[in-house]
Amino acid sequence: MIGNELADKLAKEAAANNNIKESYKRIPKRVIKELENDSVKKWQTDWTNSTKGRITKDFFPDVKERLNMNIKLTQNFTAMVTGHGKNKFILTPF
Repeated sequence: MIGNELADKLAKEAAANNNIKESYKRIPKRVIKELENDSVKKWQTDWTNSTKGRITKDFFPDVKERLNMNIKLTQNFTAMVTGHGKNKFILTPF
């Protein structure tokens, strides 16, 4: 939480400072792609090792595959997949 608070504080300070030049335009796309890939790998590791989301993991075991899916997330969809909500039935993965 401390890291998040510090990041929020620094982001607010940077947003309020008009003298800061934009530097993101100088970052090669290759570097951004590497950062994205590293983030997805870490997310997958955390997802795999987590004891939470057991039912959701049955449907979406692979983070990268899930990110590539075109699924409109709604309250009803989430309730059905997670088994939380006022559902009278149990939905099982394919």
